[in-house]
Amino acid sequence: MNNHIKFKRAQLRESIESQCKGSIEQKISRYLELKHQGIIGGHHFASASSECIYLYRDGYFIGAVMMSHAINEGIMKFVAERNSISRSKEEGNTKTIEELISEFREKNIISKKCVDASMKIWKSFRADIHHMNPTVAKIPFQKLAQQNMKNLSTIEKEIFGYDIKDGAIAPHQTKYWDIKTDGTIAVFLRLE
Repeated sequence: MNNHIKFKRAQLRESIESQCKGSIEQKISRYLELKHQGIIGGHHFASASSECIYLYRDGYFIGAVMMSHAINEGIMKFVAERNSISRSKEEGNTKTIEELISEFREKNIISKKCVDASMKIWKSFRADIHHMNPTVAKIPFQKLAQQNMKNLSTIEKEIFGYDIKDGAIAPHQTKYWDIKTDGTIAVFLRLE
């Protein structure tokens, strides 16, 4: 490695370390304010949900908002699947997430609190953000990310709620967990 590259690496290291040290308390505070669930089912959206927490913690608010939209939709589709709710309308079109959420509430599949949390995420400038409409310049992303992350936490706590009994996870709603014949469960840990 030549001297120019070594110097550039050292300079970059110093800059990154300074940024990290200077924002560590804010990151800790943002992480703790979410009170997210430490264990969720090990499903296809679990890793993305955890990364979304880190985006918010690290101050990447636009990314956290966009991911919260996608994770909310993924979880609602998962809830439909696990409850044998068709995502197709009679005329062949696909139900919107809003329509699914309303159906879940009508059938008492999820609580009003969970419905409200999911709808708040769904209505949080989703189309404007995903299509990068000019209105995104006026969106208060930090506040919106905080709201969406707290709502996502509410959803995950309802869907993946559990107790610990005799040292083992006892899911509140077993249909959302993949419990193997030997009683073990595939989980995703977020226990920092």
